[in-house]
Amino acid sequence: MKKFIVLVAVAVMSMMTGSKVSAQGKYGPDSTECIKYLSYYTEYYKQKNYESALPNWRKAYHYCPPSSRYSMLSDGSTLIRNLIKDNRNNPIYKAQLLDSLMTLYDQRVEYFPKYKVSSLNNKALDMYNYMKDEPMKLLEGLTQVISQIDKNTKPNIFIFQIMTAIDLYQIGLIDPEQIIDIYNTGVEYLNIMTPKNDTERESIDKVKEDFEQLFIDSKVASCENLIAMFTPRVEKDPENIDLAKNIVKIMSSSEDCINNDVYLHAVNLMYAKEPSATSAYYLFKLYSGMNDYDNAVKFLEEAISAEDSDSLTDGDYYYQLALYQLQCRNTLKAYESARMAAELNPEFAGKAYLLMGTIWGSTVCQGNDIEKRSPFWVAVDFMIKAKNADPSIADEANDYIRQYSVYYPKTSEAFMYDIVDGQSYTVSCGGLKATTTVRTQN
Repeated sequence: MKKFIVLVAVAVMSMMTGSKVSAQGKYGPDSTECIKYLSYYTEYYKQKNYESALPNWRKAYHYCPPSSRYSMLSDGSTLIRNLIKDNRNNPIYKAQLLDSLMTLYDQRVEYFPKYKVSSLNNKALDMYNYMKDEPMKLLEGLTQVISQIDKNTKPNIFIFQIMTAIDLYQIGLIDPEQIIDIYNTGVEYLNIMTPKNDTERESIDKVKEDFEQLFIDSKVASCENLIAMFTPRVEKDPENIDLAKNIVKIMSSSEDCINNDVYLHAVNLMYAKEPSATSAYYLFKLYSGMNDYDNAVKFLEEAISAEDSDSLTDGDYYYQLALYQLQCRNTLKAYESARMAAELNPEFAGKAYLLMGTIWGSTVCQGNDIEKRSPFWVAVDFMIKAKNADPSIADEANDYIRQYSVYYPKTSEAFMYDIVDGQSYTVSCGGLKATTTVRTQN
């Protein structure tokens, strides 16, 4: 029995000794000081008394190995962020603090790899918050983070990256090819992200939309660059509808970039797989660019009649159809399309009336002097309606009114035909008909 007790005592002592060694290994050679200051700063930190927590945290960071406790590094990030905020007007000290903050993130990644993704995402967010005055360093940092965690990068970080790159491009510090590379990488990762729920899916979709729009608005890529960028992706995955939509959206927004095989393939794939007002509209853009009048009109009319197109969109489409028909010298069709645009979408009413007025102003009527000049009365009626509907085009409308009023008949001439100012008059010629008011000049 006595022997048994001795053995148990030895075992317990061994366990205690092992525990002490283990603790010393975790908390370093100055484990007592390490543990003491960890405790001190933590109490202040829990109370959000960061001012008192900071000196104790610094002691803990001095005595403790970085691997001793994850919270020491993450809490330290919060304390240093607080210091950066308090010293935002001291650029030299702020830069030193920022270096310390980045070091803490690097240590979190090195010693606690299971938190690598969250640590690097937070590092990127802090870079964007504090490095905007060093855009090149910021871009390099964001790019490095993305390369380390790829599709696990927070979606907004791709937005920060491309915004920073565009700013650098605009002041001539980086080439357009770098932005194209950033765009390609961002789209690739955003497309393979797996959202956890509908809210996250909507958030990712919104980021993708904004990301693409930033690239489009930057006007970085020439059509030649776009073709070179998209051709291998289409060859690799020719039936990818999301890629096709992306191509159509970007190339349609670029100048003179729809008459190429990449766009042709993409827009036809969109229409074949997901026939809609949008895909029909893009086919209109394609065929109008190819000067194929019949197909262009056919597909825009399909877009207008599509179930997923509302009246406001239809008004927009009718206005574009009117412009195209007028360009192709189909005046009567253009006039009718403009009338529909004004009727369906008040936003386009002013422009539509202006277009209808110019059609009347260029209409040649046969007959006597009054009949020949009468279209100008109708043209001015539409110019008045145009500026009333859209004050932003008032100057243009007034210019037309001045031009057309020069052609009013003289009062004496009108009198010879028993016509006087203010009288109602119906004009009918060239397939057009309208009732207007007589106007004369002395």
